[in-house]
Amino acid sequence: MRMPTIPLIRCLLALALLLGAVGCGESKQRVTIMVPWSDDEFRAFDSVVRAFEDEHDGRIEVDVQVTRDLTQQLDAAVVADAPPDLAVLPSIAALHKYAGEKLSSLEEMDTSSFVQPFRGLGMEGGKVYAVPVKADVKSLVWHGPDVTGPLPRSWPAFRDRTERWCLGLESGPVSGWPGADWIADILLAQEGVATYKKWLSGGADWDSKPMVQAWTTWRDLVEKRGLDGASTREFRAATAGMTKPSATCSLSHGALSATAFEQRDVKDGKYRFEAPTPKLLQVSADYIGKFTKEDDPDNASADELIAYLASPEGQRAWVNAPTSYALSAHEAVTRYDNSTTQRDLASLLRSDATLCFSAADAMDPDVSAAFYRAVLDYARGTERDPTRLLRDLDNVRTTPPRTLTDDLCATRT
Repeated sequence: MRMPTIPLIRCLLALALLLGAVGCGESKQRVTIMVPWSDDEFRAFDSVVRAFEDEHDGRIEVDVQVTRDLTQQLDAAVVADAPPDLAVLPSIAALHKYAGEKLSSLEEMDTSSFVQPFRGLGMEGGKVYAVPVKADVKSLVWHGPDVTGPLPRSWPAFRDRTERWCLGLESGPVSGWPGADWIADILLAQEGVATYKKWLSGGADWDSKPMVQAWTTWRDLVEKRGLDGASTREFRAATAGMTKPSATCSLSHGALSATAFEQRDVKDGKYRFEAPTPKLLQVSADYIGKFTKEDDPDNASADELIAYLASPEGQRAWVNAPTSYALSAHEAVTRYDNSTTQRDLASLLRSDATLCFSAADAMDPDVSAAFYRAVLDYARGTERDPTRLLRDLDNVRTTPPRTLTDDLCATRT
C-alpha cells in the first residue's frame, strides 16, 4: 500500500483540525432567557450567568433578553410559538395559566428546600413548573438617619408621623405598582389573611368596606406628605430623595426602595428598615419557568441553567453578587456577605411570621394592570372616595385557580 505524501498528510491534518473545530462549534449549546431586570439587578443576575458559563467551560452560551414590558413580550413570543428557552414569569397567575400547555414541567427539579409559600406557588397538579430564584419582602419601611425613635406598629399610626414619604409611582408599563403593593399591605395588616385571600379568590368585591378602608388609609398616609407629583415620579428616583445632602423625604415603603441606596450605606446602617407588621408580611418572588420542549436540542442545557439558578450554589452566587440586593427563599442559603441588613431581611422569610404572596402578582396580568391604572387615577384625582374606581375593577376581575389562592399564605411550623 502506497504511503501518503507529506503534502497530503499536511492536508489531511488541516482537514481534521477544520472538522474538529466545526464539530466543537456544533456542540456548543445556546440558551435564551427573558428577564425584566435593569441596572444593579441585571448586573447581579448577569454575574451569576457568567459564572454558570465558566463552570461549563464555554460549552453553554446564555443569551439574556432584557425587556421592561415582560407580560406583553412574553405573551407575544408564546403566541408566535417562538418563546425563549427560559423566562421570568410576569406573575404566578401567568405561571398557572401557562402550566401544562406552554410551560414544560421540571421533572427532575426538587424544590423542597424552598420555604412556603414560595415552593407551592411554583407547582400545579403536583408538578413543578417554575422555581423562585429571587425573593423579596414587601412589608417594609426604609428610613434615613434623620428618623428617630421606633416606627409605629400599625399603618394608621403613621398618620401621626411628620416625616415625608418618598413616593414614586412611575415605572414604565407597570406604573402604579408601588401604590398597589402598599394598599394590599394595608389590607392584609388591617383585615388579616382570611379577608386578603377572600378578596383575591373573588369572594369579596373590590368596593367592599375593607377594600375602601385600605385605599383611604393609604391616601391618609401620603396625601399631605408625598402624594403630590407621585404619579409621574419614578419610584427609584423618589427614594433617592432620601440620599441627597438636603433630604427631600425620609420614609419609603417596599422591598425595592433599597436599590436607590449605596450598598456601603446600607452595610454601615445609614439606611435601615423596619417591618410595621412583623408577624404578617407580604412577600414576592421572581419565578423562572421553561418553555423549551423535550425534543429541543437545547433542552438539556436549559435544564442545567434553571437547576443551577435554583441550587444553593447559584442562589448564594446571586445574593452575594457585588450589586445584589436579592434574597433567597432557599433554606440552605443563610450567609449574606454584602450586609447584615440583607441577612436580617432574609431572616424574615424564615421567621414565625405568616407570609402572604403579593396580591398583584397573584392576579391575572390584565387585572393587575387595571389595578395599577386605578392607583394612578386615585393618586392624580382629588376625590378621596375610591368606590367608583373600585367598581370599575370589579368589571375586569377574574377568578384565579383554587390551588393558587389556597397556597397564597403560609406560616412556618
